[in-house]
Amino acid sequence: MSPIRASERSRYPANWRAISLSIRRDRAQWECECRGECGRAHPFAEGRCLMVQGGLLFSGAKVVLTVAHLDHTPENCDPGNLLAMCQPCHLRYDAGHHAETARATRRQRFRDGGQTEMWGRAW
Repeated sequence: MSPIRASERSRYPANWRAISLSIRRDRAQWECECRGECGRAHPFAEGRCLMVQGGLLFSGAKVVLTVAHLDHTPENCDPGNLLAMCQPCHLRYDAGHHAETARATRRQRFRDGGQTEMWGRAW
């Protein structure tokens, strides 16, 4: 099952799986490439996250390497915009972006319902 939401799949190129595999396997050699982009310091391994595909997270779950779009734009698949990241780094990196898109979705739902104010704040 793909971690990409069905509503977002059309934004990815047809060869996304090959692009993602190339970044994870060929460039990152199945290791997280995060050097603090996620907002967390990685004091070991010259500042690089130590997680590797198939390794274990602190919770005991297996590490799955993902590919992050640094500009949060799935259409931009330039290798310089892509970074192989373990799930914790990728989720931390995207947290602010996810919060903003969730706020925008809530605002739009209220507008669509004719609501002009929420918690005393006008939209």
